[in-house]
Amino acid sequence: MPLITKLLVANRGEIASRVMRTAHRLGISTVAVYSDPDADAPFVALADESVRLPGATPGETYLRAEKVIAAARATGADAVHPGYGFLSENEAFARDCAAAGLTFVGPSPEAIASMGSKLEAKALMESAGVPVLPGATVTDDTDLSAVAAGIGFPVLVKAAFGGGGRGMRVVASDAELRDAVDGARREAASAFGDGTVFLERFVVDPRHVEVQILGDTHGAVVHLFERECSIQRRYQKIVEESPSPAVDEALRSELGAAAVAAGKAIGYTGAGTVEFVLGQDGAFFFLEVNTRLQVEHPVTELVTGLDLVEQQIRVAEGEALGPDVTDARIDGHAIEVRLYAETVARGDDGVATYLPATGTLHRFDVPGDVRVDTGVADGSVVSPHYDPMLAKVIAHGRTRGEAARALARALAGAALHGVTTNRDLLVGILREPEFLAGSTDTGYLVRHDPVALGSGTLGAGGTRHAAAAALATQAGNRASARVLGGIPSGFRNVGGAPQRIAYTLGDREIEVTYRFRRGGTGTARGLDITVDGEPLGETVVLLSATPDTVTLEVDGVRRTYTVHRSGGRSYVDGPDGSVALGEVPRFADPNAVAAAGSLLAPMPGTVVRVLGETGAAVTAGQPLVVLEAMKMEHTVAAPGDGVLGEVRVSAGDQVDTGQVLAVVSDVEEGES
Repeated sequence: MPLITKLLVANRGEIASRVMRTAHRLGISTVAVYSDPDADAPFVALADESVRLPGATPGETYLRAEKVIAAARATGADAVHPGYGFLSENEAFARDCAAAGLTFVGPSPEAIASMGSKLEAKALMESAGVPVLPGATVTDDTDLSAVAAGIGFPVLVKAAFGGGGRGMRVVASDAELRDAVDGARREAASAFGDGTVFLERFVVDPRHVEVQILGDTHGAVVHLFERECSIQRRYQKIVEESPSPAVDEALRSELGAAAVAAGKAIGYTGAGTVEFVLGQDGAFFFLEVNTRLQVEHPVTELVTGLDLVEQQIRVAEGEALGPDVTDARIDGHAIEVRLYAETVARGDDGVATYLPATGTLHRFDVPGDVRVDTGVADGSVVSPHYDPMLAKVIAHGRTRGEAARALARALAGAALHGVTTNRDLLVGILREPEFLAGSTDTGYLVRHDPVALGSGTLGAGGTRHAAAAALATQAGNRASARVLGGIPSGFRNVGGAPQRIAYTLGDREIEVTYRFRRGGTGTARGLDITVDGEPLGETVVLLSATPDTVTLEVDGVRRTYTVHRSGGRSYVDGPDGSVALGEVPRFADPNAVAAAGSLLAPMPGTVVRVLGETGAAVTAGQPLVVLEAMKMEHTVAAPGDGVLGEVRVSAGDQVDTGQVLAVVSDVEEGES
């Protein structure tokens, strides 16, 4: 096979950048394809050449195989790397690449096809001696109740094509089954272009363990050990590690042998992953083979020292697996977390919700000796069209504890400004005793409240952060003063009232009052400062203040805070955590207050369905509007009993965060 000289990456974001970096190191030129929202994304700038795919949604752009192949022809690319998601597990796309004379950096179309249907894949694995769970495909003629009863509740409704947690629902009873199947079909069709789903026995709270495999075109298949991926939200992994704390050498050998058997059964070439559920008794069952590179591949790279993208390219060029692969050993421990643009909050039913967040990422910086795979940079716009993952942050240590400690510190010290993230939840997990003991399974975020886990990183409820923000704002005001700029901030010939400024933090408002004391040494100045009426400390000294940095000494403890103001918010990072504070205007806009009973869009998205008509009686918690954002559905329910007095949206409408979708009037008002 000829060497690859120009590689088109048929993907976006961090995986596109990841593939290009390895290609450039190997001397290979790269081509990016991009949608309209991604025109200014870092991966486009990283590529040697780029081709626009007109449109915004995946269906208009990254899922259009003919447009991708046309871009390869237009640029003279001789190979295509599909990354993960989108077309990476599309048999037809792999065949079309071959027909166009392009090397597909991935498994053969036949291998993809054999695993494309998860149900057919299970049958093939069973014949290869790999243990599987019972399941059945859902068609229009399927008797759902009978099939589910045969499998046994709870059952998992699962997309037959695709992955990443989309198109999945856990169903505990027959009454929930039809709605779950319909919802999973819609989600799967949106994310993968195919709405086929199947039912499978749901194992309650197992571990999710997967095995990395590599195969070459000469018939060799090896495994590169396991990854633990049990901590998930919405059936999507957020923490991954290698090796698994639950796997000893004997079990590792069994899992590896099963994975290699699976790979050989389909003639696998390139990098792939065989996924299993692992019970508390050590029994494991086949879930699926992902015929692509996995999101979490960096943890395997860090413990083996291998570059899996490089291995994919070498296999695609016809090389046999070398001794660096066949003789690989585990060195230390690696942990990866997925940093998402999302709000982790408690819903009306008390259960944690994960709402995608959008906006401009004003600042993105993760310090420390960690690996950061990302597709964003300062100024990147996070749109509602794609997966909300901003980055993968990975730490490698001599032991599992060292890796967790380093990763938690790096995340806690990161500057993530402009878009809400799940950073606090991730830090909370990495420092939680059960996680540190290695006692994790897929029920971890059920036993541990995600909101509570993420609440421990704010430090003093944000009070010192609010004080720092106020003092940085005052320093900025003095620096920009056109007259009397040399007079110290807050100077008075006689004593005056304290200066005041207010912020919002979540759903609460914080008021800061401060007054400088007379005297002081050098630039240090004593302060009388309160936050929400409570003194910040018995002795507070402002050691220095600029619009960007404030150093405070509170009761003898000195801390330095960096402050970044943008878009009406103050982002404050310090040794005791990071806080985003909304700046409350001195004079509020009365038109900004929504009417009582208003249903507000929790995130930007598309209205999929409106489930009520004007004048209809509704009950608290009744679903009224269904939104879709980042390929996931979200239901907006009635805030209380009443009458649906007004509906302001229709199916297909695009809405922004905070937009009024409908208004539920009080019953008495509706009858009058």
